Amino acid sequence: MAASPLRGGARTLGGYRPGALTVHRSPAEIGPVSRALRAAGRKIALVPTMGALHEGHRELIRHARRASGAIVPAVSIFVNPLQFGAGEDLERYPRPLEADLEVCREEGVELVFLPGVTDMYPEGADTTVAPGALGDRLEGEVRPGHFAGVLTVVAKLFHIVAPELAFFGEKDYQQLVLVQKMVRDLDFPLSVVGVPTVREPDGLAISSRNAYLSPDERRYAPVLQRALVAGASVSARGSEAVLDAARAVLAEESALQVEYLELTAPELGPAPQTGPARLLAAARLGGTRLLDNVAVRL
Repeated sequence: MAASPLRGGARTLGGYRPGALTVHRSPAEIGPVSRALRAAGRKIALVPTMGALHEGHRELIRHARRASGAIVPAVSIFVNPLQFGAGEDLERYPRPLEADLEVCREEGVELVFLPGVTDMYPEGADTTVAPGALGDRLEGEVRPGHFAGVLTVVAKLFHIVAPELAFFGEKDYQQLVLVQKMVRDLDFPLSVVGVPTVREPDGLAISSRNAYLSPDERRYAPVLQRALVAGASVSARGSEAVLDAARAVLAEESALQVEYLELTAPELGPAPQTGPARLLAAARLGGTRLLDNVAVRL
């Protein structure tokens, strides 16, 4: 009888042991582990991140662990330069690696993929994934090229780690929709699962970039979510009432510089007259960008 791939030890599985965390720093390291796990009937559930893990990431990991089947929870940590534009916060983006690995241990992660820039983008690599027209709207209009960078790195992670499930937060709603669309359009053999936004007690959507907020800015930040909730609360009156109610709340806080406020269909097309919709907003507060969205039923 052939030996199980899970009995091959460090030589065949890169040190992988069920229930323990192992860190893999290159595609060449994690690829054989992924293939052996799949051969053994284990399903990898991936949470792609840029690190600076917080309660929102923990919730994604918990959803991954609760998925049905023989699940191996995995997290990738990679600050992806391709999705940062000129003048954005690539250099100062927080990178608390040891704290991130401790979060992974506490949450029962078994695989961490921790590549460097040259591992993901070897010299001469210039192929990218085009997000289509949807990638030029909303966040794409404010941050040109952002979603090409996002989809390119996500496509590479899917090929390298080969998960059967991948978990993304609804806070970055346009990102979630575009990743789901890419998976459908390009026939990736996996399912992308959206997880509801995790919030602070005052309603602010949890984000790694919230650490940039000064104490005064932090007090103002929940206004964005309050505006969206105000809009959703009058959804029975129609789309214009939703937008008017949200704008009225945003107008109360002059420190918040609104970049966009838009009501769309769930897949980010034109808003319907009735039925499910999505209310999305982005704003600057000092030097920090805030994103948020809520579900609406018109």
